[in-house]
Amino acid sequence: MNCFNDYHFYWLAVTTISDLLTLLQFPFMQRAIAGAVLMGILGGLLGCFVTLRQLSFFSHAVGHAALVGVALGVLLQLNPTWMLLPFTLVFGVVVIYFIDKTDLASDSVLSIVLSGALAIGIILSSLIQGYRGNLMGVLFGDILAINLTDLILTMLVLVGGSIFLLSTLRQQILLTLNLGVAKVQGIPVQIYRYGFVVLLSLAVAVAIKAVGVLLVNAFLVIPASTAKLMSHHFSRFLLLSVIVGSTTSIAGIIASGLFNLASGPSIVLLQFIVFVAVFGWIKLMSKGAWNG
Repeated sequence: MNCFNDYHFYWLAVTTISDLLTLLQFPFMQRAIAGAVLMGILGGLLGCFVTLRQLSFFSHAVGHAALVGVALGVLLQLNPTWMLLPFTLVFGVVVIYFIDKTDLASDSVLSIVLSGALAIGIILSSLIQGYRGNLMGVLFGDILAINLTDLILTMLVLVGGSIFLLSTLRQQILLTLNLGVAKVQGIPVQIYRYGFVVLLSLAVAVAIKAVGVLLVNAFLVIPASTAKLMSHHFSRFLLLSVIVGSTTSIAGIIASGLFNLASGPSIVLLQFIVFVAVFGWIKLMSKGAWNG
């Protein structure tokens, strides 16, 4: 009986490996893996600053408000991606402007603008006649459907974002940890704030194609939160966030391809599992050290 079980599991393993090698020969799978690496690195890099600056709700709002851009693109019979990028960019800048120019709390401003944009998006969506595949794809994501244009856009955002953040890393860290000290030292706070918002808005726009509007915030937050559990040293935290983001994205795509699952949810679910596993492991280690 044990021999039969061993043979059965061996056969399953061989079949799975064979299926994986077959999948990797398809151009759409190769593009998906390349996109996963780029988006995983981008999400991990930006996620560090998003979590430390408590901008999780901001990225959530930008992602949901992107529905307006997608609906406009479908209505005007344009590529939704080309409507999505400028709309998320404008939305992000407008939100920060409202936060700066009103006495309302930032979460209140975000809730107001998000609600208005979401209402407009739903109304526009209701006007779409016939096929709504583009709209559904953006809501739930499908990284297996990304094309060369999506890869180029993601690469441009990643390169631009890396240059902006890494070349001003000391200032970015100071802005993150102590805004008052950054102002005293003469750092152009507003320029850096708006620059980061522009970058974050564009990152959300390119990631929506992979994981969808409903899960894009988790894609940014979970890898960085997992890395934060593992290290409080900023440079190590940054590196771990990028590693977690990229590896879970690749593994999620492979799992979705092998088991015929939705790609976006597969990636985010795997990131969630890794987060829970790391959290549990750290708790066990700290408990063991305490008992010792």
